[in-house]
Amino acid sequence: MSLAVRREVRPCAWCGAGVEAEGPGEAFCCPGCETASVMVHGAGLEAYFAKRDVLPARPQGRSSLSWAQIPRQTLPDGCVEATFHVDGLRCAACTWLTERVMLDAPGVVQAQVSYGTGAARVRWDPRTASLEEALQRVSLLGYSPRAVDAAPTDDRDLLNRLGVAAFAAGNVMMIAAAVYLGWFSGMDEGFQVLFRWVSLLLATPVTFYSAAPFFQGAINGLRHRLLHMDLPIALAVAAVYAHGLYATLVGREGWLDSLTMLVALLLVGKVLEQRGRRRAAEAAQALAVQAPSRARRITPMGLEEIPASELRAGDRIELAAGEEIAADGRVLEGHGRVQMGLLTGESEAVAVGPGRTVIAGAVLAEGHLRVQVQAPAAESMLARMADLLREAASRPPEPTTADRLAPWFVGLTLLAAAITFGVWTVLDGPAHALEITVAVLVVACPCALALAAPLAAHAGLGAAARRGLLLRGGDAVRRTSQVDLIALDKTGTLTWGQPRVVAAEDRVLRIAAGIERASVHPIARAIVDEAGARGIPLPLGERVRETPGQGIEGLVDGRLWRVQSGGAGVVEVREEGGALLGRIHLRDRLREEAVAAVSGLKALGVQVVLLTGDHPEVAREIAAQAGIDQVLAARSPEDKAAWIAARRAEGRHVMFVGDGVNDGPALAEADVGIAMGHGAASSVLVADGILVGERVDALRSGLLAARAAARVGRISVWRSVVYNVATVLLAMFGLINPLVAAVLMPLSSGLVIAGAMSVEGRVLRGQR
Repeated sequence: MSLAVRREVRPCAWCGAGVEAEGPGEAFCCPGCETASVMVHGAGLEAYFAKRDVLPARPQGRSSLSWAQIPRQTLPDGCVEATFHVDGLRCAACTWLTERVMLDAPGVVQAQVSYGTGAARVRWDPRTASLEEALQRVSLLGYSPRAVDAAPTDDRDLLNRLGVAAFAAGNVMMIAAAVYLGWFSGMDEGFQVLFRWVSLLLATPVTFYSAAPFFQGAINGLRHRLLHMDLPIALAVAAVYAHGLYATLVGREGWLDSLTMLVALLLVGKVLEQRGRRRAAEAAQALAVQAPSRARRITPMGLEEIPASELRAGDRIELAAGEEIAADGRVLEGHGRVQMGLLTGESEAVAVGPGRTVIAGAVLAEGHLRVQVQAPAAESMLARMADLLREAASRPPEPTTADRLAPWFVGLTLLAAAITFGVWTVLDGPAHALEITVAVLVVACPCALALAAPLAAHAGLGAAARRGLLLRGGDAVRRTSQVDLIALDKTGTLTWGQPRVVAAEDRVLRIAAGIERASVHPIARAIVDEAGARGIPLPLGERVRETPGQGIEGLVDGRLWRVQSGGAGVVEVREEGGALLGRIHLRDRLREEAVAAVSGLKALGVQVVLLTGDHPEVAREIAAQAGIDQVLAARSPEDKAAWIAARRAEGRHVMFVGDGVNDGPALAEADVGIAMGHGAASSVLVADGILVGERVDALRSGLLAARAAARVGRISVWRSVVYNVATVLLAMFGLINPLVAAVLMPLSSGLVIAGAMSVEGRVLRGQR
């Protein structure tokens, strides 16, 4: 006689999927989940199961990525470092687990993973470890490592849940509309029964599949003694579905249309939030690719081409015109002009010669140089800038008003529901008490509270975008609304980034233009353009010869003239014997709208400073023209970021506006970083916003829109709180039944939407 073994459906111990299991112990849906669980237990990381807020995706085995695609860099101590992305991180516990699992691999000495961006950095000893082993461990857990420049992998599980919820919501809403119309025009009872069962059929996967993350979040919150928004959402979904099931069985109307739409809207928010976490890591990669990958090293046997990562202090490299400098170093031989705007923000190429310092990532525009390497690529200024971006990217977002209210709101809602059920059970029995309690939970669903700030922020996004400032998201709008200090870069931001002649005698300009017409240098073009604007006939220069880093010379009117640098923003014209004919003064051109922009920002109570890497004299002149009182000049990228960090430590809310790669650390360090639309790719990627029309006066309109959105958001939050308190009290007294509660729930969101629509009007009226 055989005994039947009792089977039961239990959740997979790793991913939570339902699985038939026999007997006690953990159940797994596939070998991948079992392998992941064994790995975690074997590494002594059982704390992960208590830390996680949501369940991980089901492991798919080894990723399709070839590990060779991930670039590696050899460090001076012999270790190797690699930076890559990890997709599929769902909560802070995922970050903790991936770090610990990689550190558990033999030979790995450091592992850092940012939940905010998914960026990961691993350092290991190549004698005892390999990157492949560390990444294989991560992949087996269900996360997806990829190269930072590879296409990201979306969380298909979350997208699938949203797809199911959206499909069901659309169909259930159409069915509900037909039923509601049937109340007035009449509908056959058979069709009503059919529609109820179809709605229940569609709502079932929404409840048990699409809404599963909210149930899991509520359970994990209770496990950690934390009340958050997932708890009342889960209770409301469960209550509405239970009522819908009961109503369908007894032939009454349920509120399954509200349930499906609620879940669909909340999942849309989760998907948008997930896709907003990659920006800063991509910016750091954009910086990394600015550095050249190869270099020509000078050896006793001649020149050899090697990877730039193999350069060491003391090596000598050779550079020709047009090449990028592979490492920070000092010029040994040769002269030339180096375009350093990538890193210093200066608009003009800098003349360099023996003894001058050059920086990795800069371009040798003219000439020929031999350079002695002073620091390997991993310690260059460009690498330090990328590190600053990565560190700034890991800053956690500040809590919103809704976040701070959520625990109190949830606690009071649960208390109200418990009191309601207890009192009405005594007064009228448990059946009627359950109906009234469902009404309390439904009408108190925190949709309006959760949507208040995001909807207002998105209205602010639209208002700012229509005026030329594209902000990255709702969090950027909130931080922009708090700005009280704006630091402006000079070159390419406050100015056009192109030199022009501001003072010169016609006779001096004529001689210089006659020679410079043969050159394509930006200063030469400025001189020729000014001569043309003045109507000066340009003589034909003869025997013109340009020496990189020293100037240009040629014959005009039968005499030999030399045009050379006379200091910052000054060009001198001298005769063959050295006698000075005159000087030409050049300056970058201030943007036409800059004065009005600075004045408008000051009118909003914002302090404006000029923060630039340019020469102090030039910076002070531009600041005086724009109406800026405080000038901070000759600042390196690290100096800019440090100054901003110091102001933030004082409690200031700082916005920085820049356009170059050199501005990346400052853009990342600021509370709000704004890039010019024409700026370098890395500055655009790391910025919180972009001035698409390249007009700095859009800053005032954007700031006004952000402040209006923040104010409307606060009003909507408190309006939602008052509304919910009033309706919950009415429901507790039995004056609102579940059907009316289901109607009122979207109406509360409607009030929030109406508030968000007022943002544009406030901006037009100039209200904050």
